[in-house]
This record gives sequence, C-alpha cells and structure tokens, in this order.
Amino acid sequence: MSDETGTPGTPEGSAGGPRPEPLRFFGTSWVHHDDGYALRRAGVAIGSLAAAVVSCLVLRFAFQGIRIAGTGTFVTVLIVAIFAVCTALAFGNTWGGFGKRPDPQRQSSLRGLLAIGFVGILLAYFLRSLTEAPGERLHREEYETARAEHAARTTRRSGNPAKKKRRR
Repeated sequence: MSDETGTPGTPEGSAGGPRPEPLRFFGTSWVHHDDGYALRRAGVAIGSLAAAVVSCLVLRFAFQGIRIAGTGTFVTVLIVAIFAVCTALAFGNTWGGFGKRPDPQRQSSLRGLLAIGFVGILLAYFLRSLTEAPGERLHREEYETARAEHAARTTRRSGNPAKKKRRR
C-alpha cells in the first residue's frame, strides 16, 4: 500500500490515503471490479489453461525424445517423477502465495524448483482465476486494513491545530 499524498496522479485537493497495489494482469481494477475485470479474469483463466496444455505437450515431446534416446525405463520414470513432484510443489507454493506474502529468501531458493514445475504455477493461476483475480483476497485484506488505519488516524484529527484555542 502506498500512503503518499500529492502524487501526480492525485488531483489537487483530493483526500490522500492508501492506494491499492496493482495486481499482475489486473492493475487496480480488482478494487471495484471495473475496467474490464471480468474479461481480464476470463483471459487469465483461458490463457493460463492454454499455456499449461501447450507446456504439457512440449514436455511430452521431450519425454518421447528421452525414450528415443534409449536411456532406459529407470531414467524416464525418474524424470517423470521429478517433474511431477516439482509441479506439485510449485502449485502448492503458488497457491499459498495467493493467501500470504511469500518470503523473498525462500522464493529465491525455490527458483529452480519453480522453473521445473512451471505447469503447477499455470494450473494454480487457472484455478484461482475461476473465483477471483490471483492474489486479490490478500491485497483486498491489506488494502481494507490500510484504509481502516488511515481513517482512524485522520478522524482523530479535528481542524487546524494552529487555530486551536490555548488555555491559560
């Protein structure tokens, strides 16, 4: 959340306060579900599912290439198991990231695993976009909390403190 006031995008005289954090593919349309939100959600769902299907086809060609190379059943099963485990872990990590802020150090240490399990990431995006924008719930909770805190801070103030009558 940004609590800055007087930025170029803010008209003069408008109330400051927290501004929503933009989401990938959605910008800030998730706040009021406007500006093509439903169309964007459908696009993310269709796009992530299509990318997952294409990715699975590419992986199938890769596995066929490994089989043609004659590496043996053990190597083929091992590679399939590695991709399955990495996909499941990437799905779980991405799904969990929609509900809480991920730890940057953990994310950087999982970068290789997430790259191998990219199909899981695409499937997590697909499933989440069926109900909401991926990450919307987390951002909405943070935004509502920031708005409530800002409202509490600004309602305590009343008037111009310079004009306040002083007791003698």
